[in-house]
Amino acid sequence: MTRVVIADDEPLVVEGVRTVLHAAGIETVAMAHNGSDALTAIERHRPEVALLDLHMPGLGGLAVAERLPAVSPATRALVLTSFGDQANVLSAVEKGAAGFVLKTCAPEELVTAVRAVAAGEAYLSPVVTRMVLGLVAPESAPRRRDAVERVARLAAREREVLDAVAEGLSNAEIAGRVHMSEATVKTYVSRVLAKLGCANRVQAAMLARDARS
Repeated sequence: MTRVVIADDEPLVVEGVRTVLHAAGIETVAMAHNGSDALTAIERHRPEVALLDLHMPGLGGLAVAERLPAVSPATRALVLTSFGDQANVLSAVEKGAAGFVLKTCAPEELVTAVRAVAAGEAYLSPVVTRMVLGLVAPESAPRRRDAVERVARLAAREREVLDAVAEGLSNAEIAGRVHMSEATVKTYVSRVLAKLGCANRVQAAMLARDARS
């Protein structure tokens, strides 16, 4: 069973998330309302996933995520964010956080995200992808050259998938566009990330945009 520590300074959010995960067979081993308590719980329980709010008293979610390798190397951070957290989300993306979901997401998406992150994959809500891309300024010429060289490593079909990722499309939406199964798209996305040396979909989308600018 996947085990999760939930950290958010709003008790109602924590309880709501716990209820959604419990219904899906995902165990919440601890709940915390600040970053320090979250780290203590993570070190004690060693969960597969730490579901972290970015804004908490004391240590925020990003600070907790940065400490995970020292506290519990096998635990991966899934950031629970809102539209008001845009700048912090961008910072977390650049540091390679494992996943992001919006607090307004459907219960099914939250469960999907937790399971993906627990399985060692990255999960970024398409809405978050589009949000972050809107914050990033056009890159410099050296960054563009690097992006062009990295994208050139991809086969034609992989570039097609990358272009769709850069638009913030979900795997299901990409599958409909390129006429593949969703499972095949998932494989292609993983392959594209590996070839580009990107930790997550947003990093790949930023790279694709740099290559076209």
